[in-house]
Amino acid sequence: MLARRMSLFGSSGTAAARAAANAAADAGMEIVDLTAGEIWSDLAPTIRDGAIEAIQQGLNRYTDTIGLMELREALARKVSVETGQLWRADELAVTNGAKQALFNVAMTLINPGDQVIIPAPYWTTFPAQVQIAGGSPVHIDTRRNGYVPRIDDIQRVITPMTRAIVVNTPANPSGAVYDAETLSGIAQLAMDRDLWIIFDECYGPFTYDGHRHHRVVSLAPEVRARTVIVNAFSKSLALTGWRIGYLAAPKELITAVKAIQSHTTSNPNVVAQHAVLHHLREGDGAFEARLKGQLTAARQAGLTALSELRRVPMPVAQGGFYFYLDLSGLLRPTLANGHARTADDIVAALLAQAGVAGVSGTAFGDPMGLRLSYGIPPEQLEPGLERVVSVLNAWNRRNRRSNQKRGAIDP
Repeated sequence: MLARRMSLFGSSGTAAARAAANAAADAGMEIVDLTAGEIWSDLAPTIRDGAIEAIQQGLNRYTDTIGLMELREALARKVSVETGQLWRADELAVTNGAKQALFNVAMTLINPGDQVIIPAPYWTTFPAQVQIAGGSPVHIDTRRNGYVPRIDDIQRVITPMTRAIVVNTPANPSGAVYDAETLSGIAQLAMDRDLWIIFDECYGPFTYDGHRHHRVVSLAPEVRARTVIVNAFSKSLALTGWRIGYLAAPKELITAVKAIQSHTTSNPNVVAQHAVLHHLREGDGAFEARLKGQLTAARQAGLTALSELRRVPMPVAQGGFYFYLDLSGLLRPTLANGHARTADDIVAALLAQAGVAGVSGTAFGDPMGLRLSYGIPPEQLEPGLERVVSVLNAWNRRNRRSNQKRGAIDP
Protein backbone atom coordinates (compact mmCIF):
# COMPACT_ATOMS: atom_id res chain seq x y z
CA MET A 1 0.00 0.00 0.00
CA LEU A 2 2.78 2.47 0.91
CA ALA A 3 5.76 3.52 -1.18
CA ARG A 4 8.73 1.16 -0.87
CA ARG A 5 10.94 3.88 0.60
CA MET A 6 8.83 3.81 3.76
CA SER A 7 10.25 0.41 4.60
CA LEU A 8 13.72 1.94 4.95
CA PHE A 9 13.04 3.96 8.09
CA GLY A 10 10.48 4.64 10.79
CA SER A 11 9.49 7.68 12.78
CA SER A 12 12.18 9.63 14.58
CA GLY A 13 13.43 7.79 17.66
CA THR A 14 13.60 11.02 19.63
CA ALA A 15 10.01 11.85 18.69
CA ALA A 16 8.96 8.35 19.80
CA ALA A 17 10.69 8.87 23.16
CA ARG A 18 8.85 12.16 23.67
CA ALA A 19 5.57 10.47 22.77
CA ALA A 20 6.19 7.73 25.35
CA ALA A 21 6.88 10.35 28.01
CA ASN A 22 3.71 12.25 27.11
CA ALA A 23 1.64 9.05 27.17
CA ALA A 24 2.93 8.21 30.65
CA ALA A 25 2.11 11.72 31.85
CA ASP A 26 -1.38 11.49 30.33
CA ALA A 27 -1.85 8.23 32.24
CA GLY A 28 -1.28 10.10 35.50
CA MET A 29 2.41 9.46 36.15
CA GLU A 30 4.64 12.29 37.36
CA ILE A 31 7.27 12.35 34.64
CA VAL A 32 10.64 14.04 34.47
CA ASP A 33 11.12 14.33 30.72
CA LEU A 34 14.81 14.23 29.72
CA THR A 35 14.10 13.42 26.08
CA ALA A 36 13.63 16.79 24.43
CA GLY A 37 16.23 18.37 22.18
CA GLU A 38 15.32 21.86 23.31
CA ILE A 39 16.08 24.38 26.03
CA TRP A 40 13.50 25.49 28.55
CA SER A 41 13.58 29.28 28.22
CA ASP A 42 11.51 32.37 27.65
CA LEU A 43 11.75 34.21 24.35
CA ALA A 44 14.55 36.64 23.71
CA PRO A 45 13.00 40.14 24.03
CA THR A 46 14.25 41.01 20.55
CA ILE A 47 12.53 37.95 19.07
CA ARG A 48 9.26 38.82 20.78
CA ASP A 49 9.44 42.46 19.71
CA GLY A 50 10.28 41.58 16.12
CA ALA A 51 7.37 39.14 15.89
CA ILE A 52 4.90 41.60 17.40
CA GLU A 53 6.03 44.34 15.04
CA ALA A 54 5.61 42.02 12.04
CA ILE A 55 2.10 41.10 13.15
CA GLN A 56 1.15 44.73 13.75
CA GLN A 57 2.39 45.62 10.28
CA GLY A 58 0.21 42.90 8.78
CA LEU A 59 3.13 41.02 7.23
CA ASN A 60 1.28 37.92 6.07
CA ARG A 61 2.39 37.46 2.46
CA TYR A 62 4.85 35.14 0.78
CA THR A 63 8.51 36.05 0.91
CA ASP A 64 11.18 34.81 -1.45
CA THR A 65 11.26 31.01 -1.42
CA ILE A 66 14.54 30.89 0.49
CA GLY A 67 13.83 33.81 2.78
CA LEU A 68 13.74 37.59 2.97
CA MET A 69 16.68 39.17 1.20
CA GLU A 70 17.31 41.34 4.28
CA LEU A 71 17.47 38.22 6.45
CA ARG A 72 19.81 36.44 4.06
CA GLU A 73 22.06 39.50 4.01
CA ALA A 74 22.10 39.56 7.82
CA LEU A 75 22.88 35.83 7.89
CA ALA A 76 25.69 36.34 5.38
CA ARG A 77 27.21 38.91 7.73
CA LYS A 78 26.81 36.51 10.67
CA VAL A 79 28.48 33.61 8.85
CA SER A 80 31.24 35.93 7.60
CA VAL A 81 32.10 36.94 11.16
CA GLU A 82 31.96 33.36 12.42
CA THR A 83 34.11 31.84 9.67
CA GLY A 84 36.46 34.75 8.95
CA GLN A 85 35.48 34.61 5.26
CA LEU A 86 33.23 36.79 3.14
CA TRP A 87 29.80 35.32 2.37
CA ARG A 88 27.12 36.80 0.13
CA ALA A 89 23.34 36.61 0.38
CA ASP A 90 23.20 34.38 -2.71
CA GLU A 91 25.18 31.77 -0.75
CA LEU A 92 22.54 31.59 2.02
CA ALA A 93 19.11 29.96 2.13
CA VAL A 94 16.59 30.25 4.97
CA THR A 95 14.69 27.05 5.73
CA ASN A 96 12.00 25.64 8.00
CA GLY A 97 14.50 24.61 10.64
CA ALA A 98 17.82 22.82 10.20
CA LYS A 99 15.97 19.60 9.42
CA GLN A 100 14.67 21.04 6.16
CA ALA A 101 18.10 22.46 5.38
CA LEU A 102 19.52 18.94 5.68
CA PHE A 103 16.68 17.51 3.60
CA ASN A 104 17.37 20.07 0.88
CA VAL A 105 21.04 19.12 0.90
CA ALA A 106 20.25 15.41 0.66
CA MET A 107 17.89 15.91 -2.25
CA THR A 108 20.21 18.22 -4.18
CA LEU A 109 23.50 16.36 -3.63
CA ILE A 110 22.79 12.65 -3.27
CA ASN A 111 22.05 10.35 -6.20
CA PRO A 112 20.55 6.87 -5.81
CA GLY A 113 23.33 4.51 -4.80
CA ASP A 114 25.60 7.22 -3.39
CA GLN A 115 27.16 6.51 -0.02
CA VAL A 116 27.28 9.04 2.81
CA ILE A 117 29.59 8.52 5.79
CA ILE A 118 27.85 9.21 9.12
CA PRO A 119 29.79 8.75 12.38
CA ALA A 120 27.86 6.79 15.01
CA PRO A 121 26.16 7.43 17.34
CA TYR A 122 24.30 9.83 15.07
CA TRP A 123 21.24 12.04 15.14
CA THR A 124 18.49 9.79 13.84
CA THR A 125 17.49 12.08 10.95
CA PHE A 126 20.89 11.98 9.22
CA PRO A 127 20.62 8.42 7.84
CA ALA A 128 16.86 8.68 7.28
CA GLN A 129 17.23 11.61 4.92
CA VAL A 130 20.08 9.95 3.04
CA GLN A 131 17.80 6.97 2.49
CA ILE A 132 14.91 9.19 1.35
CA ALA A 133 17.25 10.55 -1.32
CA GLY A 134 18.11 7.02 -2.42
CA GLY A 135 21.56 6.95 -0.86
CA SER A 136 23.16 4.52 1.56
CA PRO A 137 24.39 5.59 5.02
CA VAL A 138 27.79 4.19 5.95
CA HIS A 139 28.45 4.30 9.69
CA ILE A 140 31.74 4.34 11.57
CA ASP A 141 31.85 3.63 15.29
CA THR A 142 33.33 6.46 17.37
CA ARG A 143 32.72 5.11 20.87
CA ARG A 144 36.33 4.02 21.46
CA ASN A 145 37.69 7.45 20.54
CA GLY A 146 35.60 9.70 22.77
CA TYR A 147 32.84 9.80 20.13
CA VAL A 148 35.08 11.60 17.62
CA PRO A 149 35.85 9.71 14.39
CA ARG A 150 39.40 8.65 13.56
CA ILE A 151 40.65 9.75 10.16
CA ASP A 152 41.91 6.22 9.47
CA ASP A 153 38.43 4.84 10.12
CA ILE A 154 36.90 7.32 7.70
CA GLN A 155 39.47 6.48 5.03
CA ARG A 156 38.76 2.79 5.45
CA VAL A 157 35.11 3.09 4.40
CA ILE A 158 35.54 5.48 1.46
CA THR A 159 34.66 3.86 -1.88
CA PRO A 160 34.12 5.19 -5.42
CA MET A 161 30.45 5.60 -4.44
CA THR A 162 31.16 7.84 -1.45
CA ARG A 163 29.58 11.24 -1.98
CA ALA A 164 29.74 13.03 1.36
CA ILE A 165 30.54 12.88 5.04
CA VAL A 166 28.31 14.30 7.76
CA VAL A 167 30.12 16.28 10.45
CA ASN A 168 28.04 17.20 13.49
CA THR A 169 29.95 19.16 16.12
CA PRO A 170 29.17 19.60 18.95
CA ALA A 171 27.57 16.23 18.37
CA ASN A 172 24.04 15.07 19.05
CA PRO A 173 23.68 12.77 20.96
CA SER A 174 27.19 12.33 22.35
CA GLY A 175 28.10 15.91 23.27
CA ALA A 176 31.57 15.43 21.75
CA VAL A 177 33.33 18.45 20.23
CA TYR A 178 35.56 17.71 17.23
CA ASP A 179 39.12 18.97 17.64
CA ALA A 180 40.88 21.09 15.02
CA GLU A 181 43.18 18.27 13.95
CA THR A 182 40.27 15.93 13.20
CA LEU A 183 38.41 18.58 11.23
CA SER A 184 41.50 19.49 9.25
CA GLY A 185 41.98 15.80 8.45
CA ILE A 186 38.37 15.50 7.26
CA ALA A 187 38.82 18.59 5.09
CA GLN A 188 41.92 17.10 3.49
CA LEU A 189 40.08 13.84 2.82
CA ALA A 190 37.22 15.74 1.20
CA MET A 191 39.60 17.52 -1.13
CA ASP A 192 41.67 14.44 -1.91
CA ARG A 193 38.68 12.15 -2.52
CA ASP A 194 36.25 14.63 -4.07
CA LEU A 195 33.73 14.50 -1.21
CA TRP A 196 31.19 16.97 0.16
CA ILE A 197 31.19 17.90 3.84
CA ILE A 198 27.75 18.42 5.40
CA PHE A 199 28.68 20.47 8.45
CA ASP A 200 25.90 20.62 11.06
CA GLU A 201 26.80 23.15 13.75
CA CYS A 202 23.41 23.71 15.41
CA TYR A 203 24.94 23.20 18.88
CA GLY A 204 27.96 25.41 18.15
CA PRO A 205 27.29 28.09 20.81
CA PHE A 206 27.40 25.54 23.63
CA THR A 207 30.88 24.26 24.52
CA TYR A 208 32.37 23.85 28.00
CA ASP A 209 35.54 23.33 30.02
CA GLY A 210 37.90 24.91 27.50
CA HIS A 211 36.55 23.05 24.48
CA ARG A 212 36.12 25.22 21.41
CA HIS A 213 33.81 24.94 18.43
CA HIS A 214 35.91 24.95 15.24
CA ARG A 215 34.46 25.55 11.78
CA VAL A 216 35.93 23.37 9.09
CA VAL A 217 35.97 26.16 6.47
CA SER A 218 37.92 28.36 8.87
CA LEU A 219 40.54 25.68 9.42
CA ALA A 220 40.74 24.80 5.71
CA PRO A 221 39.39 27.66 3.56
CA GLU A 222 40.07 25.69 0.37
CA VAL A 223 37.36 23.16 1.31
CA ARG A 224 34.63 25.81 1.25
CA ALA A 225 33.66 24.91 -2.32
CA ARG A 226 32.81 21.40 -1.08
CA THR A 227 31.13 22.30 2.20
CA VAL A 228 27.54 22.97 3.23
CA ILE A 229 27.10 24.68 6.61
CA VAL A 230 23.79 23.88 8.31
CA ASN A 231 22.58 25.87 11.30
CA ALA A 232 19.41 27.11 13.00
CA PHE A 233 18.10 29.29 15.79
CA SER A 234 16.28 26.38 17.43
CA LYS A 235 19.06 25.79 19.95
CA SER A 236 21.00 29.06 20.04
CA LEU A 237 17.86 31.12 20.77
CA ALA A 238 15.67 28.33 22.21
CA LEU A 239 13.28 28.65 19.26
CA THR A 240 12.57 25.02 18.38
CA GLY A 241 8.91 25.67 17.62
CA TRP A 242 9.56 28.64 15.34
CA ARG A 243 11.30 26.56 12.64
CA ILE A 244 13.94 28.92 11.31
CA GLY A 245 17.13 27.36 10.02
CA TYR A 246 19.57 28.15 7.25
CA LEU A 247 22.36 26.76 5.15
CA ALA A 248 25.43 28.38 3.65
CA ALA A 249 26.91 26.81 0.54
CA PRO A 250 28.26 27.56 -2.94
CA LYS A 251 25.86 29.65 -5.02
CA GLU A 252 25.08 26.81 -7.44
CA LEU A 253 23.88 24.62 -4.58
CA ILE A 254 21.74 27.42 -3.14
CA THR A 255 20.08 27.81 -6.56
CA ALA A 256 19.24 24.10 -6.52
CA VAL A 257 17.97 24.35 -2.94
CA LYS A 258 15.68 27.20 -3.97
CA ALA A 259 14.20 25.05 -6.73
CA ILE A 260 13.44 22.10 -4.48
CA GLN A 261 12.15 24.25 -1.61
CA SER A 262 9.77 25.95 -4.05
CA HIS A 263 8.10 22.56 -4.52
CA THR A 264 8.05 21.48 -0.86
CA THR A 265 7.36 24.20 1.71
CA SER A 266 8.11 27.42 -0.16
CA ASN A 267 9.19 30.20 2.23
CA PRO A 268 9.61 29.77 5.99
CA ASN A 269 7.14 31.42 8.35
CA VAL A 270 7.19 35.16 7.60
CA VAL A 271 6.63 36.32 11.19
CA ALA A 272 9.46 34.11 12.44
CA GLN A 273 11.73 35.44 9.70
CA HIS A 274 11.08 39.03 10.75
CA ALA A 275 11.56 38.15 14.40
CA VAL A 276 14.99 36.62 13.73
CA LEU A 277 15.94 39.52 11.47
CA HIS A 278 15.06 41.98 14.26
CA HIS A 279 17.19 40.00 16.69
CA LEU A 280 20.17 39.93 14.34
CA ARG A 281 19.91 43.71 13.97
CA GLU A 282 19.14 44.66 17.58
CA GLY A 283 20.41 41.81 19.77
CA ASP A 284 23.37 42.58 22.00
CA GLY A 285 24.32 39.01 22.92
CA ALA A 286 22.88 39.24 26.43
CA PHE A 287 20.20 36.62 25.81
CA GLU A 288 22.67 34.16 24.32
CA ALA A 289 25.02 34.69 27.27
CA ARG A 290 22.18 34.04 29.74
CA LEU A 291 21.22 30.86 27.89
CA LYS A 292 24.82 29.66 27.90
CA GLY A 293 25.08 30.43 31.62
CA GLN A 294 21.88 28.50 32.30
CA LEU A 295 23.19 25.44 30.48
CA THR A 296 26.62 25.69 32.08
CA ALA A 297 25.05 25.63 35.54
CA ALA A 298 22.71 22.77 34.58
CA ARG A 299 25.61 20.77 33.18
CA GLN A 300 27.64 21.16 36.36
CA ALA A 301 24.70 20.23 38.58
CA GLY A 302 23.98 17.24 36.37
CA LEU A 303 27.56 16.01 36.40
CA THR A 304 27.57 16.25 40.17
CA ALA A 305 24.45 14.08 40.35
CA LEU A 306 25.82 11.57 37.83
CA SER A 307 29.12 11.26 39.69
CA GLU A 308 27.33 8.78 41.98
CA LEU A 309 26.96 6.27 39.14
CA ARG A 310 28.77 2.93 39.39
CA ARG A 311 30.11 1.08 36.33
CA VAL A 312 28.76 3.82 34.07
CA PRO A 313 31.51 6.28 33.08
CA MET A 314 30.96 9.99 33.29
CA PRO A 315 29.56 11.38 30.04
CA VAL A 316 31.70 13.37 27.60
CA ALA A 317 29.40 16.43 27.74
CA GLN A 318 31.90 18.73 26.00
CA GLY A 319 29.20 20.57 24.08
CA GLY A 320 25.48 20.79 23.41
CA PHE A 321 23.11 20.02 26.27
CA TYR A 322 22.98 16.23 26.56
CA PHE A 323 24.49 13.69 28.90
CA TYR A 324 25.19 10.58 26.85
CA LEU A 325 25.77 7.55 29.03
CA ASP A 326 27.70 4.48 27.94
CA LEU A 327 25.73 1.59 29.43
CA SER A 328 27.90 -1.19 28.04
CA GLY A 329 29.27 -2.03 31.51
CA LEU A 330 25.72 -2.76 32.66
CA LEU A 331 24.30 -4.39 29.57
CA ARG A 332 26.87 -6.64 27.96
CA PRO A 333 26.74 -9.37 30.62
CA THR A 334 22.93 -9.33 30.91
CA LEU A 335 20.31 -11.55 29.37
CA ALA A 336 16.53 -11.69 29.55
CA ASN A 337 14.79 -14.83 28.36
CA GLY A 338 17.90 -15.71 26.40
CA HIS A 339 18.11 -12.34 24.65
CA ALA A 340 20.80 -9.70 25.19
CA ARG A 341 19.53 -6.55 26.79
CA THR A 342 19.92 -3.11 25.21
CA ALA A 343 19.43 0.48 26.27
CA ASP A 344 15.75 0.05 25.35
CA ASP A 345 15.35 -2.12 28.46
CA ILE A 346 16.92 0.51 30.69
CA VAL A 347 14.80 3.27 29.16
CA ALA A 348 11.69 1.20 29.87
CA ALA A 349 12.84 0.58 33.45
CA LEU A 350 13.55 4.27 34.03
CA LEU A 351 10.08 5.24 32.86
CA ALA A 352 8.26 2.50 34.78
CA GLN A 353 10.28 2.55 38.01
CA ALA A 354 11.41 6.17 38.30
CA GLY A 355 9.11 8.21 36.09
CA VAL A 356 12.08 9.47 34.07
CA ALA A 357 12.02 9.55 30.27
CA GLY A 358 15.25 9.31 28.26
CA VAL A 359 16.16 8.39 24.70
CA SER A 360 17.65 4.98 24.03
CA GLY A 361 20.85 4.89 22.02
CA THR A 362 19.20 2.47 19.61
CA ALA A 363 17.65 5.58 18.03
CA PHE A 364 21.21 6.76 17.33
CA GLY A 365 22.65 3.47 16.10
CA ASP A 366 24.09 2.58 19.52
CA PRO A 367 22.21 -0.03 21.58
CA MET A 368 24.49 0.68 24.56
CA GLY A 369 23.79 4.42 24.89
CA LEU A 370 21.34 6.62 26.77
CA ARG A 371 20.71 10.32 26.02
CA LEU A 372 19.49 12.62 28.78
CA SER A 373 18.81 16.30 28.11
CA TYR A 374 19.81 18.94 30.63
CA GLY A 375 17.91 21.70 28.83
CA ILE A 376 14.89 21.11 31.09
CA PRO A 377 13.78 23.35 33.99
CA PRO A 378 16.56 23.28 36.61
CA GLU A 379 14.23 22.34 39.45
CA GLN A 380 13.45 19.09 37.62
CA LEU A 381 16.95 18.19 36.48
CA GLU A 382 18.65 17.14 39.72
CA PRO A 383 15.72 15.07 41.07
CA GLY A 384 15.39 13.41 37.67
CA LEU A 385 19.06 12.51 37.44
CA GLU A 386 19.09 11.27 41.03
CA ARG A 387 16.33 8.84 40.05
CA VAL A 388 18.39 7.74 37.04
CA VAL A 389 21.37 7.07 39.30
CA SER A 390 19.20 5.09 41.70
CA VAL A 391 17.79 2.84 38.97
CA LEU A 392 21.12 2.26 37.24
CA ASN A 393 22.97 1.50 40.47
CA ALA A 394 20.21 -0.89 41.53
CA TRP A 395 20.45 -2.56 38.12
CA ASN A 396 24.15 -2.93 38.72
CA ARG A 397 23.62 -4.69 42.08
CA ARG A 398 21.05 -7.09 40.66
CA ASN A 399 23.32 -7.81 37.74
CA ARG A 400 26.20 -8.84 40.03
CA ARG A 401 24.00 -11.08 42.18
CA SER A 402 22.41 -12.70 39.14
CA ASN A 403 25.70 -13.32 37.44
CA GLN A 404 27.05 -14.97 40.59
CA LYS A 405 24.04 -17.29 40.72
CA ARG A 406 23.29 -18.15 37.06
CA GLY A 407 25.00 -15.75 34.67
CA ALA A 408 21.76 -13.96 33.75
CA ILE A 409 19.72 -11.06 35.01
CA ASP A 410 16.05 -10.35 35.30
CA PRO A 411 15.53 -6.93 36.82
